[in-house]
Amino acid sequence: MNENLLPALVRTAPAKINLALHVTGRRDDGYHLLDTLAVFADLGDELSFAPAEEFALNVSGRFAEIVPNGADNLILRAAEALKQASGVKTGAQIAVTKEIPAGAGLGGGSSDASTTLLALAELWGVGMSMDELVALGAKLGADVPMGLFGRALRARGIGEEIALLPSLPALPLVLVWPARVVSTGKVFHTLGRPPGRALPDVPDKMRDARTVADFLKTTTNDLEAPAIALEPAIGEVLDALAKTPCHLARMSGSGSACFAVYETLDAAGTAAETLASRHPQWWVRATLAR
Repeated sequence: MNENLLPALVRTAPAKINLALHVTGRRDDGYHLLDTLAVFADLGDELSFAPAEEFALNVSGRFAEIVPNGADNLILRAAEALKQASGVKTGAQIAVTKEIPAGAGLGGGSSDASTTLLALAELWGVGMSMDELVALGAKLGADVPMGLFGRALRARGIGEEIALLPSLPALPLVLVWPARVVSTGKVFHTLGRPPGRALPDVPDKMRDARTVADFLKTTTNDLEAPAIALEPAIGEVLDALAKTPCHLARMSGSGSACFAVYETLDAAGTAAETLASRHPQWWVRATLAR
């Protein structure tokens, strides 16, 4: 069969939100050890994968211009890593529509890489276990293993020690990115010595968004203060979110995007509309995260 006639696989790479992030230590090789709770939005980048003899990547969408080209692109790195690990001799035509900003702490590039690993494993009929894909993803970046699961989880180590949280309820959120990029490396440098505190035990059942927010108030994002020191716009976003009827406002990952937790998706949608009208330069989205 002509490979060009085979249907393309179309997948969404969801945005990742770190609800809490504690930096517990640092390894001798420089990697920081984390303890984080993450959920995934019902919005993200759209990717398609079709059989081809070689790899080719087409990038479009609002944030296409800030996506690295060539060997530095995490999608192509993931594709090549899977090809080498599996021994597959073919390639793929990959297209991505970038709707998640890069350098925002929403794991856009990492989620794209995770989606690439899963989709190409299916496209090529690669019989790799999830443990093998997690190990492969961990070599690409700390957030990549989390994206392979794409649902509420706790991750430790450098992101490869994962425990799913099936009892966590869906969370109505507003995501805001102030169109400013912060360097993850600079944020960790500004943090200095890791605080070294693990997250408290996650309750077995949290019935609603308010319950989750109450638990999150016993946690922090250890990178929030150093990120604000580097980019004050993050503080402006948090102040604006706090003035809406949310249960909690916090920065995600290493920044610069922030999120707020609401009681309902309607409340989140109303807040998003208000924020977008007042701050047209910001990227603002309401979402349901799981």
